[in-house]
Amino acid sequence: MTTHDAVVVGAGPNGLTAAIVLARAGRSVAVFEAADEVGGGTRTAELTLDGVRHDVCAAIHPFHRSPPFASFPLAEHGLEWVYAPIELGHPLDGRKAVLLHHEVAKTVGRFPTDQQMYRRTIGHYAARADALFGDTMRPLLRVPRHPLLLARFGVPALLPATTSIRRFASEEARALFAGVAAHNMTSLGTPGSSAVAFALMAAAHAFRWPMAKGGSHAVTLALASYLRSLGGVIHTGHEISSLRELPRAAMTFLSVPPPALAAIAGDQLGESDRRRMQRWRFGPGVFKVDWALHEAIPWEDTDLQHAGTVHVGGSADEIIEAEAATWRGVHVERPFVLLAQPTLFDDSRAPAGIHTAWAYCHVPSGSDVDMTSAIESQVERFAPGFRDVIVARHTMSAQEYERYNPNYVGGDIGSGAFVLTQMLARPRLSPNPYRTPIEGVYLCGASTAPGAGVHGMGGWNAAHAALRHS
Repeated sequence: MTTHDAVVVGAGPNGLTAAIVLARAGRSVAVFEAADEVGGGTRTAELTLDGVRHDVCAAIHPFHRSPPFASFPLAEHGLEWVYAPIELGHPLDGRKAVLLHHEVAKTVGRFPTDQQMYRRTIGHYAARADALFGDTMRPLLRVPRHPLLLARFGVPALLPATTSIRRFASEEARALFAGVAAHNMTSLGTPGSSAVAFALMAAAHAFRWPMAKGGSHAVTLALASYLRSLGGVIHTGHEISSLRELPRAAMTFLSVPPPALAAIAGDQLGESDRRRMQRWRFGPGVFKVDWALHEAIPWEDTDLQHAGTVHVGGSADEIIEAEAATWRGVHVERPFVLLAQPTLFDDSRAPAGIHTAWAYCHVPSGSDVDMTSAIESQVERFAPGFRDVIVARHTMSAQEYERYNPNYVGGDIGSGAFVLTQMLARPRLSPNPYRTPIEGVYLCGASTAPGAGVHGMGGWNAAHAALRHS
């Protein structure tokens, strides 16, 4: 095989970002992807009907303004962002839905008793989002550029979400915070579970939560196109099971979780390092449903038809209970449901007269239980008649997600539980957590800092660290 300066295993957002950074630095790069197309968790496919396109995993992109995506000319390679009028809606029984707007002032209008608290916390972070994310998207042991801001964020972020929820007086603010915190896929009583909520809500106000026109695959197709324009080579349908199968290179980047590194490295990894890699902890899985609909979801509160994302789970207490039960390994009758409704804002995804919706709930790791009825009951609860507008559906269990992408062990789409220890040491506590014990080999996937999400920062950070080291 041809010798390269660097090789990358995995053509998702992180792997492609790492390859682009290296190619822009003048290195020759080859990417190897086991699937027949690039994308990883960022693919779009006709899952229900011909001509109706659904996002297989990631659908909404709060961190689309990350340093790599902001600095790469992705628009020139076909990527266009679509913005809904409202970032997030959260229906409640017997009340108006809570709405997370781009503007802080509009958001707090639905819970006036909590205006001051919301502005002091989330509003403060949103106003300083560029500086805040510039520090939090880097390894935590690096010297921060804005230490006071990071400290003001870090102390409340380390609290359990249940503690942060109690700081709000209104049911509306509590439910909104709980739903966003539940993106963490842990019990909301876990230390550090507030961090995701503060970060995602600040991002909504600072940068918005868009979707990619035509589907999330547009993100990775644009990354791949840009990489090829820089001379990078991508090999799809090429599974790598051992480092020895890769061409000779000074730098090797693996977009895989730590246990997969232990398997791929073989005897190149010492026994103590192997055991450390295998101790990596995965979180709950997901069960997902995609629907083709003959009309938009008939939300009881019609404001929700203007929201790109809808959190369906009821009150904060309900969400806390559901997520805690899932964390304990229990399937719940009323799960917390994350839902996106892209065709309300992007008509390129389906023929005229057809809408799509995308939703998932959290389930115990490795689950094969069908949660379709539970998810649809939750949607029907706030959108009476929802089942009547369904034309076709497609489902994926946690087990099927792992088969789709081996990085999603047990169906964990975050590639590693976001508990406090794995937030601070992702995957190890170091100024350069991307380096492995094997010389020239780096991890760059969602198991590395700053964690899961379509932002490319694992690849960005790993590639820059490798270039500094070389």
